[in-house]
Amino acid sequence: MEMTRDIAILRDLAKRYMEIALSEKHVRMRRRFRDTNDLKIVRPPLIIEEIPWAQMNIDGELDCICEHEEFRGTEYFFRERLFHEKYFACDNYIEPFFPVWKSFTSTGNGLDVKERAIFEPTAGAGSHHYEDVLPDEKALAAFHAPVITAHPEIDAYHLEKAAELFGDSIPVKLLGHGIYYAPWDQIAMYRGVEPILYDLYDRPEFLHRIISAFTDGMKAEMDQMEALGLYESVAVSVHSTPGYVTVPDPSSDGKTRCKDIWFRTMAQMFAAVSPAAHEEFDVAYSVPLAARCGVTYYGCCEPLHDRIGILKRYPNLRKIGVSPWADVEACAEQIGGDYVMSRKPNPANVALKTDPDVIRKEITDTVRVCLKYGCPLDITLKDITTVRNDPSNLIVWAKAASEVLDCYYGE
Repeated sequence: MEMTRDIAILRDLAKRYMEIALSEKHVRMRRRFRDTNDLKIVRPPLIIEEIPWAQMNIDGELDCICEHEEFRGTEYFFRERLFHEKYFACDNYIEPFFPVWKSFTSTGNGLDVKERAIFEPTAGAGSHHYEDVLPDEKALAAFHAPVITAHPEIDAYHLEKAAELFGDSIPVKLLGHGIYYAPWDQIAMYRGVEPILYDLYDRPEFLHRIISAFTDGMKAEMDQMEALGLYESVAVSVHSTPGYVTVPDPSSDGKTRCKDIWFRTMAQMFAAVSPAAHEEFDVAYSVPLAARCGVTYYGCCEPLHDRIGILKRYPNLRKIGVSPWADVEACAEQIGGDYVMSRKPNPANVALKTDPDVIRKEITDTVRVCLKYGCPLDITLKDITTVRNDPSNLIVWAKAASEVLDCYYGE
């Protein structure tokens, strides 16, 4: 009886989800996502991601009521997205299927992170101290390229179970994976940030050996993921931004290769170094990897206005992250119509209390410079550690930001 009740709950949620996914609004939305990444000037996608969901539960709408624990992750998948659609006046990643992700395992690279938590909040990001486990050549010798193993038998099992669970309430689709390559984020977790910054001056040759090893490891990983058919050509999102795009030279045999997907990369800690050092220790190493892919998205929280020129070394650069700390007009002038500006508004504006006038000014300033210089634009509010347990902060932000886009772009 409990199992039957749980299945009924999930099928009802799936049907509500599908009604939204198939609506004309969302058909147009997905078209705008692709148009933006295809460098057309359309109404910018407006996204809220990386939400502190533990602070968002209005009237128990995020409460899971399935009796069986195994169903609650699936139930929460639907409840989050339906909540997002109901309360936030912005775009949403609601696709007309339920995703089942291809299963694989990795041996790792031979290194282990040693960390100590400094601050662990009840929700959102914490603070950590990382021990240096890569202090010398001897430690680096432990690094090896990962060995990837696909598990199609697990995929078949999950697809069968999902199909049984949902019946005809929603299609089930097997999806592959994308590339998220942030080597200096990884290396910082093995070393801490300060040793790396010191070594830029004291031991640059050692840092070159480290990033060379990581580059070789990523090349081996890409080779294996491609050969095993583990990549996905249709990316719904790429690190919280719309992923639909028309790649220049797609594979014609139905097999997904690196040239069919996004290469997603960044070097956030290099905001503290010169553009020349950034190019020498990061860009120069990742350009050959990125060149294997269809399109490249560079940047995250680091301000890039003084180094967009070096990013143009990527032959397939398509999207550039413009963080809250970047000079937006300088970025827009350099980006022009050649790339997408992926604008990240300041999450501090929703951390305590949201002022609609502040939000409108921030979005208006971005929109005006993008229209001035002919920049395709997407906007993603992310890295939201807290809203002070007040969901209305995000509701107000979405409404104010959307009203600005209404004024400049219409529907």
